This record gives sequence, structure tokens and C-alpha cells, in this order.
Amino acid sequence: MFFSKLFGRSHDSGPSHVTGFDDLRKELDAGACALIDVREPGEFAQGHVPGSRNMPLSRFNVNMLPRDRKVVLICRSGARSGSALRAARAAGLTEITHFSGGIALWHSLGGRVAR
Repeated sequence: MFFSKLFGRSHDSGPSHVTGFDDLRKELDAGACALIDVREPGEFAQGHVPGSRNMPLSRFNVNMLPRDRKVVLICRSGARSGSALRAARAAGLTEITHFSGGIALWHSLGGRVAR
């Protein structure tokens, strides 16, 4: 169980601020979440999770986040999405988490990447 949470392969989300790989894949397939990629546009163009929307951390605006469903944040490794998550939570958003392994972990676990 410890290793599955560490690497994001868990059927539960673990801590309330983190979404695991399996959960994210299911939520994306069901259209149950909006995936926001906080990397810069050039990074996003090099590869991103299909269906994700780019909102770079350098221009991150919590008022532009969708309010009609859960929001999951992603970046390269989890640092920037963690920063964006803290900003969103400080602004009062509660239906927001992040994929702490970033696109690097997503891809290494077999997640599809669009270019």
C-alpha cells in the first residue's frame, strides 16, 4: 500500500490533496474532472495528457479555473502543481487536487501523452 501511494498507483486518492494515477485515469475517462497543466506553453506543446488545458503557473489565476467539476492540477514533477494547489486552496477552492508525480510519472506508468 505504501509503495502504491508513493508511485500514484492507488485505487484511492490517498491524502485529500493528491489524486493517484488510477483515479485520475478513471476521472478523465468519465469526464469527471478538469485537468489543468500548469507548465509553460513550450513544455505543454512537447507533450501533455490528452484533454488537459494549459494554464501556466506564471499566469495562474484561480478565477479562471472551472467550477462545474473537480479540478486536478499537473506539471512536470509535482512542484508547480503543488504551488498552484496551495494558491487555489488559499482562495477557498476545495474541489481541487493535484497529481503529485506530474507528467513524468504519468508517462512512466503508461498514461497517454499528446504532442
